[in-house]
Amino acid sequence: MSEKEERFDGILLGIAQQCEGGVPELMDIMFGFLNRKTDFYSGGLEGGKAEKMAMDAFKKHSKAAEAELTKKKARLAEMERKAKERKEKEKEKERQELEKQNGNKNDDDDRIVEVTDEQAEEFMKADTKKATEETVETAKEPPKENKEADKKKEEEDEDEDDKGKIKPNAGNGADLPNYKWTQTLEELELRVPLPMAVKSRDMVCDLQKRHLKIGLKGHPLIIDGDLEADVKVEESAWVLEDKRTLVFTIEKVNKMSWWSRLVKTDPEINTKKVQPENSKLSDLDGETRSMVEKMMYDQRQKEMGKPTSDEQKKQDMLSGFMKAHPEMDFSNCKFN
Repeated sequence: MSEKEERFDGILLGIAQQCEGGVPELMDIMFGFLNRKTDFYSGGLEGGKAEKMAMDAFKKHSKAAEAELTKKKARLAEMERKAKERKEKEKEKERQELEKQNGNKNDDDDRIVEVTDEQAEEFMKADTKKATEETVETAKEPPKENKEADKKKEEEDEDEDDKGKIKPNAGNGADLPNYKWTQTLEELELRVPLPMAVKSRDMVCDLQKRHLKIGLKGHPLIIDGDLEADVKVEESAWVLEDKRTLVFTIEKVNKMSWWSRLVKTDPEINTKKVQPENSKLSDLDGETRSMVEKMMYDQRQKEMGKPTSDEQKKQDMLSGFMKAHPEMDFSNCKFN
């Protein structure tokens, strides 16, 4: 949807909110306005031009709405599939852990068994070897003081602007008290645990281009704030998982940057510590992929205190110019 189409949304939304009769009343007001203040009818009655104009506009937006509904249903089905898959994986993991615990119990055998002198000697050798290996591993491990010093050095190496920012979670987002969010370059996934089992009609989910409201009807909002950047409202969708968790997939407008927070009131994450999934690069087109790879390379260079690709290019150009003009004195020049 273009900005030209959206420029009157605020005015029309204000009118719609005052129409107690809903859409029929809004339509009556719009066509009444065309009758009173324009020549829509008087100039278009011949040959049914006015009716044709109205039907053309209706068909145009009806077709767009139908296509959008189909996309939204597909997105919801995909989200439900992922939620089901995630749930099955969790059940499988629990089953494997339970089997492992039961297996360990079966392995614990307290019976006294008579062994030969040769077997006893083998057991002694094995215990001695294991103790030696553990001693060597302990010696290899750096002292606790060294670990703390390394951690302190890592914190000191952070840029001044990054101090105080939290480390991203495994999904390159943040785990907050009331919700958690993760992100890729294309979209964000927001997961909001709910205090009780609810239905869709009990939810307040209002996503605008730069604002988000989430909560339960009759309760204080869980989220109510300005988003970090613009989003594609029509490409975003939410579902209830097990009636206890809201899962909201939000499409980014700018697919070339990492968000440092979901809404402006959240604590910021250090985007320099984001770990992109390399496997996802194969899904991008050639131009976008090269831009993402360049961005990832520059990020790694900055973390190591080395020049970015653009800075390296400038340095190479300068070195080439200096070699081509040995007669010039560059000793007093300052380069930024």
